Amino acid sequence: MKTREALGQNTRIVVIGGGYAGTMAANRLSGTGSQVTVVNARPQFVDRIRLHQWAAGTGEAAHDLGTLLADGVRLVIDNAVRIDADRRLVVLRSGNELPYDYLVYAAGSTGTPHHLIPGLAEHGFGVGDWESAQRLREHLTIEKGPVTVVGGGLTGVETAAELAELGHPVRLVCDGPLVPSFGDRGRRATARTLDRLGVRVFDDRRVTAIGARSITVTATDTTEEWPSATTIVAVGFGIPRLAADSGLTTDPDGRLVTDETLTSVDDPRIVGAGDAVAPSNTPLRMCCAAAVPLGLHAADTVIAAMKGDRPQPIRIAFAAQNASLGRRNAVIQTCHADDTPRSTVIVGRFGAVIKEQVCRFVLRGFSWEARRPGSVRGLSRKARTTDELAQAAPR
Repeated sequence: MKTREALGQNTRIVVIGGGYAGTMAANRLSGTGSQVTVVNARPQFVDRIRLHQWAAGTGEAAHDLGTLLADGVRLVIDNAVRIDADRRLVVLRSGNELPYDYLVYAAGSTGTPHHLIPGLAEHGFGVGDWESAQRLREHLTIEKGPVTVVGGGLTGVETAAELAELGHPVRLVCDGPLVPSFGDRGRRATARTLDRLGVRVFDDRRVTAIGARSITVTATDTTEEWPSATTIVAVGFGIPRLAADSGLTTDPDGRLVTDETLTSVDDPRIVGAGDAVAPSNTPLRMCCAAAVPLGLHAADTVIAAMKGDRPQPIRIAFAAQNASLGRRNAVIQTCHADDTPRSTVIVGRFGAVIKEQVCRFVLRGFSWEARRPGSVRGLSRKARTTDELAQAAPR
């Protein structure tokens, strides 16, 4: 019987994307002895969960990707523009082509699409990707006027709190309730902390236009223009069009559709992981907590296929949703396995310590898996049931 190291001799595996899912998948696959290649647009790994800190100037969010990958994993700095499934090739923007025996599609997600709000592209800022966060960081070094954060989800409240703690006058506008994925206790704790930091929260309002130094805000029966020197939009992520443009089956948003083993419904040689996939046409929450175990599972699915074994269905179980509220406070909302909130929340400085350890664990996990492939376990308790598939859709 072949050893794990000899299993993939002469097997070419291409991983598209060097984010949470792709990096973890590549490190696990390095233990098979395969020729593993990661395609990423930049030489850095972008720690998206810290991008609000990078924009505010309170933390780092980029690390040399080569140092996080296992020895022997090849890193290609380029963009994948097409997947030729018939010829098993990844076509790169440079014109080069990468042949593969197995492909891990971990293309991730992009920042907030500019078309969502008129004026966003010209006058607004984002914090969901590296380029947007860098642009915001540079802007904030010279602009000290009122800040508006649009979006009351985890990214929005983290960004608002980070800037308010630094002394920026911050307004948070939510199209609905504050942190809708939290339970009542978690929402109240978040609101109290934002209030102490001086963040003015306006819920059930929608920003309908962004100007150079103002925004248009619409409520149920009123429309007003508010001053805003810096308008940051944190209302969701975009999906790369690579899978759709390559003729693969995708959901309406462009996510690669897979079965519950993360295998593409079109091609058993293509396995998906992370934000850009929709297992059973039902995507999980777009977050690090889902991307890491999905990356591990995608690698395990490839390994099973290489061995001729039957791949196992995903077994994802969430434990908590975390929101840092500045450097000294956080709210940890514990969750059921299906990502619905429990009644228990952890707040304050202790919550901040937990959140920081969670963030640090990600990079440590990459290193552990690089040194000893197969050593990191995802949050795995039970396979998703039909009811859980319905509940797993993003909120």
